[in-house]
Amino acid sequence: MQFIDSHAHIYADKFSEDIEQVINHSISLGVDKIYMPNIDHDSIDPMFELEAACPAHCFSMMGLHPCSVTKDFEKQLYEVEDWLNKRPFAALGEIGTDLYWDKSLFDYQKEAFKIQCHLALKHDLPVAIHCRESIDETIEILEENEFADLTGVFHCFTGTAEQAKKIIQLGFYLGIGGVLTFKNSILGEELKKIPLKYLLLETDSPYLSPEPYRGKRNSPEYIPLIAQKLADVKEVSLEKVAEVTSITSAKLFKAYEL
Repeated sequence: MQFIDSHAHIYADKFSEDIEQVINHSISLGVDKIYMPNIDHDSIDPMFELEAACPAHCFSMMGLHPCSVTKDFEKQLYEVEDWLNKRPFAALGEIGTDLYWDKSLFDYQKEAFKIQCHLALKHDLPVAIHCRESIDETIEILEENEFADLTGVFHCFTGTAEQAKKIIQLGFYLGIGGVLTFKNSILGEELKKIPLKYLLLETDSPYLSPEPYRGKRNSPEYIPLIAQKLADVKEVSLEKVAEVTSITSAKLFKAYEL
């Protein structure tokens, strides 16, 4: 039984002391592939270094996170585009919008998001989308005709079944992580209405650890916990969740031939 962590920042400083142990333990638990979204200029080198050290298990994305967007974001997007022209990537990400932190930069975020969506289309890549407190606004952008051929995943989905259905109709998938396990989360009730084939597993490590590790460092090692909770919600076996979500992840990221 194998799992895929579709979104994990395991190159982050919080893993600097024990990343080899984390990856080896994750593999022993069946987490065979880990997809790493980029954040900004500073995260590129550590991400590449980890990918080089574990080429069979760790795969890089390229993009500019919305919380890293500033008024002069074009400079960083030139670097993103330059890297896209140099080598292959699993996806363009982590990109998107965020209305949780600094709302004053939202117009810049939207512009940066659109530019990166066009880059994804140009390079035939899926996108990994961040949309904290901005799901509806992000859906509205993707409903524009110029993005009709775009696909990807709404990472860390915590919305409603109605929003999920709109996302699926646009040709996108939903990344399901530790929030599903939270005692006060209603996400499970919403996901009962969504077919399993549209869901991906993720940790967003080192953030959003599942129960019973909430508040501690998240890790790809916890993917089986999220998968088990999803199996309970969908009333299917853990093996079924592993199989379906892995096939969907592999299809989206073109990791191997199905």
